[in-house]
Amino acid sequence: MAKIIADILVGFDEPSNVRIYDPSAGSGTLLMNLASRIGTDKTMVYSQDISQKSSNLLRLNLILNGLQHSIQNIVQGNTILANRHPEKMDYIVSNPPFKLDFSEWRDQVENLPNAKERFFAGVPKIPAKSKDKMAIYELFVQHIIYSLKDDGKAAVVLPTGFITAQKGIDQKIRQYLVDNKMLAGVVSMPSNIFATTGTNVSILFIDKSNKGEVVLIDASNLGTKVKEGKNQKTVLSSEEEQQIVTTFINKETVEDISVVVSYDDIKEKNYSLSAGQYFDIKIDYVDITPAEFEAKMKAFQSKLADLFKQSHELEQEIEKQMKGIRYE
Repeated sequence: MAKIIADILVGFDEPSNVRIYDPSAGSGTLLMNLASRIGTDKTMVYSQDISQKSSNLLRLNLILNGLQHSIQNIVQGNTILANRHPEKMDYIVSNPPFKLDFSEWRDQVENLPNAKERFFAGVPKIPAKSKDKMAIYELFVQHIIYSLKDDGKAAVVLPTGFITAQKGIDQKIRQYLVDNKMLAGVVSMPSNIFATTGTNVSILFIDKSNKGEVVLIDASNLGTKVKEGKNQKTVLSSEEEQQIVTTFINKETVEDISVVVSYDDIKEKNYSLSAGQYFDIKIDYVDITPAEFEAKMKAFQSKLADLFKQSHELEQEIEKQMKGIRYE
């Protein structure tokens, strides 16, 4: 996942002196892959994470990967409530939390000084029954869009339901990206790409400079199922990883895997970013002889007559049972 994200984000570019950022960095896997792809001497790494332990692991990762010049940019804290990196970024990568109870500070988000601009699509409401299913990722993806430079790029791992939701904040975010022409595309990954969760995920690629076509890839049928402890995981081969990257960068149309669409095409589909909704419907026609046709029709008629007979018997049985019902 991290390698695919880094390769697609950079593409044919040769960036230098850029800021790369993760607002929910953990130990920094996505950042390390992106920094390696660009060149550790050409990047400054920025991160924030609510976990002090994760932030310490990321600092160690920086040292091990020749990025010690960025240690001062690794900070701990609640990114949504107290963003400690207000500067705009060239590249942003994130695998934000999907479900997290933030009900205790949810109302504070709405009252932040720049809340309406930063969270343009709204702040998720608290579910009536299960607070641990709050869609906190909706806050992170809006924060990421807000944090990008005017020509910045981002990749965000999101639950696949995000790309097709017909209402709510998810749909408003997609509409914002399309209407403002800042979308590069989406890659829908195979199920169980993470061994620790069964949630299907897609990678949303944002590119504020992309005013042309958008690439939608359905990679859900790729990969091999393997056992990892008690869990099942899907593993992509190197060839499959490269196929995804090449198809995306070159904006290729591959049957049953990828489509290249315009912003107007997406608007017509109610802002859906699911590749499958844009695939052509294929109908296979098979030539048969008149005798074969007659035999098929007789078989259908015989089956239909049998079904009618069963239906009539059932009607009689129901009528009989109804007559036997008495009030007590």
